[in-house]
Amino acid sequence: MARPDFRTQRLFLDADLKAGAEIPLGRDQANYVRNVLRLSAGAPVLVFNGRDGEWRTALQDAGRRAVSLSVQSQTRAQTAPGELAYAFAPLKHARLDYMVQKAVEMGAASLTPVITRHTQVARVNLERMRANVIEAAEQCGVLSIPPVHEPQPFERWLMALPPDATLIFCDEAAEIADPVEALRAAPDTPLVLLLGPEGGFEEAERRALIARNRVIRLSLGPRILRADTAAVAALALVQAVRGDWRQARRT
Repeated sequence: MARPDFRTQRLFLDADLKAGAEIPLGRDQANYVRNVLRLSAGAPVLVFNGRDGEWRTALQDAGRRAVSLSVQSQTRAQTAPGELAYAFAPLKHARLDYMVQKAVEMGAASLTPVITRHTQVARVNLERMRANVIEAAEQCGVLSIPPVHEPQPFERWLMALPPDATLIFCDEAAEIADPVEALRAAPDTPLVLLLGPEGGFEEAERRALIARNRVIRLSLGPRILRADTAAVAALALVQAVRGDWRQARRT
């Protein structure tokens, strides 16, 4: 597998990619590459669409405002999306932006806001979340764009979980204090990670989670973590013990 190129600017394009194609950029992306990145004609740009892998292109300056990309060659073939589903009680403003970006960087395959009893956010800006997903994907080299699902009430979301999935949720009262030990005991099934709100789950919600057939209660240590910090810690643990961090890197 080709190594990612982290030096060349990457862009997500919702267009079919193939050698020889000429792709005009929309106003926002044209402004970004010309006035923010200050790229000149002929500059290389890596592009991906979540379907056709990653391609090297060259910037074509077609006039005062028109900018296009000339597709040259594929640099990486499309890979399968990840398998770790991530659900979370949404946070406010910048902290939600941060959490969404870090979840993509950490390899979340999908993102689902879950409205719990103690969730402090009444409305979720899905378009802003999706924009953060794309920005993070552009920066961290992933080839797939994790879908952002509509917010779900806690009870409905829990009932809809696939019965063969293993649910992981953060619980300071977990019976196994060592999170690595707890994750190693997990069955070999699809994994769903749930991060609760600041203040924790309401007791009835916690009982409903524990009562599920396949569930892992994950301890995150002796300190109280902010929700966005807990998200990064939990994702890192799951990916290191049971996720794609274990995959051997090929050159």
